[in-house]
Amino acid sequence: MTYAVYITESFEKKTAMLSEKERRKIKNVFLKLKNNPYIGDAIRYKFFREKRIKEKRIYYLIYEDLQIVLVVAFGGKKTQQRTINEIIRYFPEYRKYVGRINN
Repeated sequence: MTYAVYITESFEKKTAMLSEKERRKIKNVFLKLKNNPYIGDAIRYKFFREKRIKEKRIYYLIYEDLQIVLVVAFGGKKTQQRTINEIIRYFPEYRKYVGRINN
């Protein structure tokens, strides 16, 4: 089963300043997520996960019913808890966003 991988605008802005090498690593993670979205570590919920790339983390949500992975954030260890809390706070909005892009 192949999943569609989408990114949020905030993720795109956060990663725009990265080096070409780092962006390639992120794209490789996206390719892996298409085939197996559960490659990362679960964060409190089965559908909320993170995938580490060295000292940075990609945070994403899995919508099994829609076969969609939504990549929502990128950050380091120092901001990890704040990022997680923010993502959890916006779960309903992310679901609405995925519903709109899926139509």
